Amino acid sequence: MQLYSEAKSLIKVNIREYGMYIALFIIMLTFSIMTDGLFMSSRNISNLIDATGYIAVLAVGMTLVIVIRHIDLSVGFAAGFLGAIAAVLLTQAGVPFYITIPIILVLGIIVGLFNGLLVAQFGIPSFVASLAGMLIFRGALLRVTEKTGTIIIKDEHFNAIGNGFIPAITKVNGLDLLSLLLGALMIVVYIYSEFSKRNNKLKYNFDVVSKEIFAVKVIFVSAIIAYITWILAGYNGFSWTVIIVMVVVMVYHFLTTSTVLGRHIYAVGSNPEAANLSGISVKKITYIVFGSMGLLSALSGILFTARLQSATTTAGTLFELDAIAAAYVGGVSAAGGVGKITGSIIGAIVMASLSSGMNLMGIGISYQYMIRGAVLAIAVIFDVVTRKKRA
Repeated sequence: MQLYSEAKSLIKVNIREYGMYIALFIIMLTFSIMTDGLFMSSRNISNLIDATGYIAVLAVGMTLVIVIRHIDLSVGFAAGFLGAIAAVLLTQAGVPFYITIPIILVLGIIVGLFNGLLVAQFGIPSFVASLAGMLIFRGALLRVTEKTGTIIIKDEHFNAIGNGFIPAITKVNGLDLLSLLLGALMIVVYIYSEFSKRNNKLKYNFDVVSKEIFAVKVIFVSAIIAYITWILAGYNGFSWTVIIVMVVVMVYHFLTTSTVLGRHIYAVGSNPEAANLSGISVKKITYIVFGSMGLLSALSGILFTARLQSATTTAGTLFELDAIAAAYVGGVSAAGGVGKITGSIIGAIVMASLSSGMNLMGIGISYQYMIRGAVLAIAVIFDVVTRKKRA
């Protein structure tokens, strides 16, 4: 009874964090029942996660942008344009893929820093600055692709980034062994991380949940990782897209939770004036966050272009809105200062699961847009209500 009471209290206090996981579970369970298990098939889950990759990467960067109370509308067409530049380098300039990718990533950082310059140095509202960037990159994309309309990429190594899977060592009862080993490694790293954080809190006399609740949490998350690994291993294993997204999530999760820079980012988002008075350079943080957003826009463009194996005139359309929606659904606060990288990834999976499930059920695209819009509105309403309760 005491365990139930503590769990109920924990969920109530952390409803912003746990609400999205509950929503994802309900969505997956509902679609699995309504599609007779097809939604949770190995092939569909693998395709769903791969299709979410380029939006998930953008959502990670957008999380930090929203946390510091800004927005970036240029990321969609920036990704499309940089993906087109990659296609030009690969097909027309003959640049190898291992040189093309670093060039595109550096260009992405430059693009992000330019947006940061407009916002931090000239004081232009981020909405206006990024809207200008969106129009510029939209025109630049059309300019690059105007002759052929579509630039076909035949580089197998580059295309494997969006369509390939990690090499299969061997199969064990029809399951990819290397994927199983990677899944086991992720579980070990997760458990070690959780125990390390708990011990650090105890060391400095911070409040922690009971051992029973802690054990339930660790077992539950480990079981989810194991289940997803089992599903993917039953198809073609982990794709390169999944590996790239996991690396991005781990790097940014560590950056935001375990570094001084991460604390400064959240301090700026919570109260820019107070952060500035405490010695934190708000301009520097703005440059870093927008530069990071540009880098991830470039990576998103690479993933999307590699997945399509071509650059098109429509690449990047609505990417920014999908990334913003994923961030808000994942628990990022519109008021700034609140939001987790892992939450935004869950938000991206929630939105992708809605689209995938509705497609399997044959629901029309018009209804899909309305339902996704309603989910976004509910997420923002939820944010406003929970903030009022805390106040």
